[in-house]
Amino acid sequence: MLSMNNYLFTLFLLLLVSCQKEKKEFQPIPVEESVVAINEHEGKKLMETHCYLCHSPNAAENEGRIAPPMVAIKARYIDKEGYTKEEFITAVTSFVENPTEDKALMYGALKKHGLMPKQAFPEGSVEKIADFMFDYQIEEPIWFKEHWEGHGNKNWSQSGKEYQVGATKKSYADIGLEYALETKKLLGKNLMGAIQQKGTLEALAFCNHQAIPLTDSMATKYNATIKRVSDKNRNPNNKANAEELLYIAQFKKNLADKQEIKPVVLEKGNKIQFYYPIETNTMCLQCHGKPEQINPEVRAKTLQLYPKDLAIGYSENEVRGIWSITFKK
Repeated sequence: MLSMNNYLFTLFLLLLVSCQKEKKEFQPIPVEESVVAINEHEGKKLMETHCYLCHSPNAAENEGRIAPPMVAIKARYIDKEGYTKEEFITAVTSFVENPTEDKALMYGALKKHGLMPKQAFPEGSVEKIADFMFDYQIEEPIWFKEHWEGHGNKNWSQSGKEYQVGATKKSYADIGLEYALETKKLLGKNLMGAIQQKGTLEALAFCNHQAIPLTDSMATKYNATIKRVSDKNRNPNNKANAEELLYIAQFKKNLADKQEIKPVVLEKGNKIQFYYPIETNTMCLQCHGKPEQINPEVRAKTLQLYPKDLAIGYSENEVRGIWSITFKK
C-alpha cells in the first residue's frame, strides 16, 4: 500500500515536539461520559485515530494522497472479492501485522504508493477496526464512487449498515483528541507536499519554518493552546515543562507495560489540560533513531537547523513526546 518515501512525513510530524504553570499535585480527573446510542462502535474511533492520517476520506483523488481511502480497502476485499467477515478481519489483521506484496490485493495503490511499512498498533485495535468496516458504511470521499465505477465496478454501492448514533456529548478527552488529530493531519498534508516537491532535506527546512506556524493556526481555529513537547526536544521551544515531564514518564510506563494508552484530562479552573503521547514507528527512526540508523546527510542537515538537537536514540514503539493542549471548558 504505502512506500517508505511516502511515509516519511510521519517522522517529520515528530520533529517539532514544541510550555503552563506548574502545580504541586497532578491528578487526572474522571473523563466525562459521552451520551451515545447503544450501537456505538469502538472500531470507528480507532480507525479515525490510527488510520485517517494516511487513509483520509477527505484528501483529493490525485493530489496530496499517500494511501487509498479506507473505503477503497473495504470495496476491494468485501464488495469485489466477496470476503466474509471472518476472512476480512483475518486478512486485514495479517497484512497490517506484516505487510508484504504477496498479501496485498490493492494492486493499483501498491503501484502508486508502494507497500505500507510495518507499524505497531494497540493490541486488538486492527480487529476492531476491521469489524466496524465490515458491519457499517464508512466515510467515502466525494470522488470515490465515480473512481471505483470507472474501474469496472458498475452500479457500486457500499455494503454494510448505515452507522447511526444518538445525540452525543463529547467528552473533554474527545475534544482534545480531535484537536490533536486535526492538527496532525494538517501538518501531514503540508509536509507530504514538501517531500513530494522538494525531497526529504528540503522538508526538514520546511518543518523548521512552518510546523509551529501551522500548529498555531489550528490553535487559533479552535481557540486553544496546542503544543507538542518532549523530554528530548529538537527545537528548544518544544522543551517539556515539569508537569509535562511527569506525563511523558507516565505514558512511557504505560507503553512499556503494554497498557492501553488513554488521554490524560486535567481540570484547572475554567480550563482543561489535555495530554496524549506521540509514539515512534519505523519511519521515525530515520531521523530520530540511533546514530548509526540515520543517514549522515539527514543528520548533518538536522544539526545545521537544530544545533542542540536531543531527539535521537529512539527505537520503535517508544514515546517521543506528547501533545499538550489547553482549552476552555
